[in-house]
Amino acid sequence: MSEIRDIKLEFLRSGPAHNQLLSPLTPYMALCGAEGPVSVYLPFEHSQLLNRLNRLRYVIDGVAVAPSQREAELQELGETIAHMLGKIPALVSELRSARADTSRLVNIRLAISAYELGLVPFEATMAPADTTGSGAPLLLRTLTNMTREIRRGQPLKMQWNRAPKILFAFASPPDLPAVPAQEHLEALRRAIDPWIGIRDAAEERVTDVRKVLTVLKNATARKISDACQAADYTHVHILAHGAPIPGSEGRRFGVVLGKEADPGGHVVVDGQSLAMALKGLKSNGLAKQPPTVVTLATCDSGNAGSVMTPGGSIAHELHAQDIPWVIASQFPLWMRASSIAAEILYRGLLTGNDPRWVLHELRQRLRIDLPETHDWASLVAYAVVAPDLQSQVDAFRSRQTKRKMEVKFARMDDLVGANEPDPAKRKVRDTAVVGLELEKLSLAVRADLSAWCDEPAAQRNPKEKAERLGMRAASEKRIAIVYTLFKDAPHSAAAYRKSRELYEAAVQIEPVNHWVMTQFLSIAATPALAADEAALSAEYGRWWLTARQLAEWQLRSAAAIDRVWAHGTLAELELLGAVYGGRAFNGKTARSSIVAHCQEICQLSAQDPFPVFSTRRQFRRYIDHWPREEWKELAQAALEVLDRAKANG
Repeated sequence: MSEIRDIKLEFLRSGPAHNQLLSPLTPYMALCGAEGPVSVYLPFEHSQLLNRLNRLRYVIDGVAVAPSQREAELQELGETIAHMLGKIPALVSELRSARADTSRLVNIRLAISAYELGLVPFEATMAPADTTGSGAPLLLRTLTNMTREIRRGQPLKMQWNRAPKILFAFASPPDLPAVPAQEHLEALRRAIDPWIGIRDAAEERVTDVRKVLTVLKNATARKISDACQAADYTHVHILAHGAPIPGSEGRRFGVVLGKEADPGGHVVVDGQSLAMALKGLKSNGLAKQPPTVVTLATCDSGNAGSVMTPGGSIAHELHAQDIPWVIASQFPLWMRASSIAAEILYRGLLTGNDPRWVLHELRQRLRIDLPETHDWASLVAYAVVAPDLQSQVDAFRSRQTKRKMEVKFARMDDLVGANEPDPAKRKVRDTAVVGLELEKLSLAVRADLSAWCDEPAAQRNPKEKAERLGMRAASEKRIAIVYTLFKDAPHSAAAYRKSRELYEAAVQIEPVNHWVMTQFLSIAATPALAADEAALSAEYGRWWLTARQLAEWQLRSAAAIDRVWAHGTLAELELLGAVYGGRAFNGKTARSSIVAHCQEICQLSAQDPFPVFSTRRQFRRYIDHWPREEWKELAQAALEVLDRAKANG
């Protein structure tokens, strides 16, 4: 994904957030960029805007609104909002300057706390005069997105890079039209599929699916609360009808959920109550970390309704209650649109795409697939756009990419019996079928990782670029091992050579990265490639000494997990000294050092088994896949320590 340019546009007025009607006489202070404030006026009487919004509801008092009337109303509203936005010179200037960069998304961060402004469908605006796409919908004709947010005394902290766990809650009371629960479930299921283990039978994947996705049917507020109390959900998707809250003035809207202890009944839950259910409490009574993203496939979930009393739309309330991202609908939402939204949103978010780009893509899809509706304009997102959101998203994308690769490699290992420790018992399935699947999986891994290495996040950061090239190299190494077990020597040799090439490229980009340097030395010394080097020790001996020095420097100053990996690098370099250390190499000293480093890894990783697993897997390769007499005893010494840690874990 390309980078994003955020433009913050804030509207302020005096007085409390509620109890203020829209009026052409009310001045609002608009703040944008570094320029001074500008006074703007909304050309709406409150009742006039409500009437106009009513005509965007598709049906009024049981009578369908003619498409031509809806389109004309949307066009006129969009032009009116654009005229107002055009009075803000800083905004126009920012949009105009973005015209030259056609690859960067511009995200308008609309900060509004006054409830009456929440009624205004800013997302339907046309492009202001003198900007790209002038006279056409701003969010459709240009690379522009819009998010909303409320003003806070302190910035809301957000952790985007969390292991995904999704709650899908839906309610379909028998006295109301059925909601498309099956379609939404299938959309979510497709979205999580790349991270679900590949099995021969679909039913064998159910356990993995349940680790990621929880389905809560006939949802009530209590059931949602209990579910959120029992698990830390990162994403919550709610599918339900929207309806006016009984007894509310000005038709404030809530979510129609099931009624506790009454399977046939239903209640309308307001935003504040729903927020309390979603946030949950820990067993000690303290608040839990709320979901990062809540998506509301619910009509009017972004509709502010009444402005006379405290409390805005459902989405506004959830956001005000510290839920970082809430995606909702300002108007009634077609069922087909809600299914498309679930598909696009969760596929993009779980892949690790920036949510601002995902919203932009969704608007385009809604306009293309449902041209007879204005659901694209109905979409509203209340969002925390933290200063480090881009880096958080990049970290999450990397995490998801690695997890996706692990799923594919787990399948490849299964196909060739790599998980069987006894070589004599390894069984490879039908050769022709396995060969085709291995080719398909390896091509997919290579395509995904190649695209990952070419992303802007890698291009602008040499360290990140080197790490990603190192991951590509490691993947080629694993592909080579799989093809060796499959007894396909040409494919295995080609993958080993590609791995060496990628590791060397990573070293050239970041010469101080001891991990990629060590891995390059490791792969170059494998029996499959050692014959390619006439004087292995002489050529790479200096690299070996440099990698040791870099790892030792890191070990002195590093903390936590970085110390673990430094010990792992040093242990592996001691083993590689058998090849690169020359006459000064002492096998007994190296063995003692390897044991000490592995003991440190086990001690520092008491709460996280992965470093021990990863280090053990690497040393096992020196015995099972890269056997050389020079390092056989050293690898066994490392495994003795690591195996004990595994047994005691």
